[in-house]
Amino acid sequence: MTTSPAPDSGDHRFLMGLIAGAVLGAGLGMLLAPRSVVEYRARLAGSAKSLGRTASDRYQEASARVSAAAKEVTSKGQALRDSLAEKVVRGAQTVERYAKEAKTDRRQEAPEQPVT
Repeated sequence: MTTSPAPDSGDHRFLMGLIAGAVLGAGLGMLLAPRSVVEYRARLAGSAKSLGRTASDRYQEASARVSAAAKEVTSKGQALRDSLAEKVVRGAQTVERYAKEAKTDRRQEAPEQPVT
């Protein structure tokens, strides 16, 4: 009769090491595995919303600054226009006064001609 040799204790250690390695590998794989697609979509959507809000805020700030600058330039332009219009009116009045004086002076200098 042949008897099979008793299992060596080294075989058990190999099997236990194999099982422990598999469990440890699975645990580390789950721990270090990349996030699921759903998590990535959620993070991406959150980032996109944040980026959109930031862009909108910056646009509104820039728009307000441009609007304020445009109002200031418009106000200064209108003030300049009004100032120039006043000067033109005063100049026209001065020219009119000189023209009247010259006309009066010419009438006084010219002798009256008899009507024939």
